[in-house]
Amino acid sequence: MNKVGVLPPWLVLDPLLRGWLLEDIGRGDRTTNPLLNPNSTLGTAKWLAKAPGIIAGLPVAARVFQLLNEKTSFTNIVIEGESCEPGQVIAEIHGSLDALLMGERVALNLAMRLSGIATLTHKYVEKIADFPTQFVDTRKTTPGLRILEKYATAVGGAINHRMGLDDAVMIKDNHIAAAGGIGEAITRIRSQIPYPLTIEVETETIAQVKEALEYKADIIMLDNMGLDMVREAVSLIRQHNSLVKIEASGNVTLESIADLAATGVDYISSSAPITQSKWLDLSMKIVG
Repeated sequence: MNKVGVLPPWLVLDPLLRGWLLEDIGRGDRTTNPLLNPNSTLGTAKWLAKAPGIIAGLPVAARVFQLLNEKTSFTNIVIEGESCEPGQVIAEIHGSLDALLMGERVALNLAMRLSGIATLTHKYVEKIADFPTQFVDTRKTTPGLRILEKYATAVGGAINHRMGLDDAVMIKDNHIAAAGGIGEAITRIRSQIPYPLTIEVETETIAQVKEALEYKADIIMLDNMGLDMVREAVSLIRQHNSLVKIEASGNVTLESIADLAATGVDYISSSAPITQSKWLDLSMKIVG
């Protein structure tokens, strides 16, 4: 496996990384500063995997160290998106020891978090590899980390759902309640949005699916439906308009995802890779 997501430019990420470094360093590293003058001593460190998984976040980790010292060299031994095994060296870093020591925790935390997400995402993607259905993430992300967490799901093999509320229209149950119905919600929204935006509607019943079709939704989400109802809804949508995309969501697990994909839906979305993943254990060792 080697599916790599696309990171935004450093212009976007650097303020986040600087903020996280400032949070950790505070008024100064009380341990490193007395030991080493800035840029005074060069050294080399290795990153080691302590558990099996999919590696993600190495470019971000490299940038953390380079913000502390632009001359830091960060070499990937394991390619982003590839698997690792316990004890395996995944990266080598060379530069001023003060930068390596001050950046260690922030860089490792990010890589461990993102690798954990990529690892669990990959497990979900593997479960439906024999189906044309695509696995999709959601907006259930950690505030401040959305860009990177969604990058990690892409590294794991998923595709990104909307990044934010401005990406696309998704009419959910509370929007339907506020508008007084699916038809009214679609009609009012369609009259005000830019042309390229798609309209997705969350449905929980066959009656709602029919209404979403009547008002020409572009994507219909089947939310928390049993398999029999999903099959019925897929058949209805395909017969009515084969161009409408179908997304299934709600309580998706590693055990249930293949059966859901077999119903013929185009997408299956889940927050699990982000909300339920464990960090992948990584460590840094100074070796010279």
